[in-house]
Amino acid sequence: MLAGMEGRDGMRAADADRTAVADRLRVALDEGRLSLYEYDERLQQAYAARTYAELDALVSDLPAVTPPAASALAEPADAVPAPAHPAAARRAAARWLAEVWLPYLQVVPIVVAIWAISSLYARDLLYFWPGWVAGPWGALLLVRTVTGLAGGEPRRWEAERERRRRRKLAKRARRRALEAGGPDE
Repeated sequence: MLAGMEGRDGMRAADADRTAVADRLRVALDEGRLSLYEYDERLQQAYAARTYAELDALVSDLPAVTPPAASALAEPADAVPAPAHPAAARRAAARWLAEVWLPYLQVVPIVVAIWAISSLYARDLLYFWPGWVAGPWGALLLVRTVTGLAGGEPRRWEAERERRRRRKLAKRARRRALEAGGPDE
């Protein structure tokens, strides 16, 4: 068995192997196990590696990848808990509805105002063409609203929003850590 392992260590790695190690290093960076400098250094070494032994050395000090459901140590970085209270779910739905309907509620009054100014300037009620903007768009939004609320879209939207917020905070923290204690470039 030892001879088999030595044989594997000396075997040439494929591009897919280098990519898998690069993905694992990115996960380690996202989890805070590697600094940005260490990540960059190891990533360069991963893409330059020729053998499995060289690739294994880059991740040997990192814990094995565990599916988030089986991990008891830490909650996955992108996990968003279910709303603890119905009021939180209502707030998420209200924010989602505002996101969906706000462009409509901003554009339609402008279009109607343009029609009204045109009618005043012509001193006659012109054909109400804003209906062709507001009607079909409003109907589509109404369908999206009904299907979205029925399908749980506000909760998914809120979860994605929270994931983006967490990624942004983690990126800022990495940037601050790099600026505070990073190597001179």
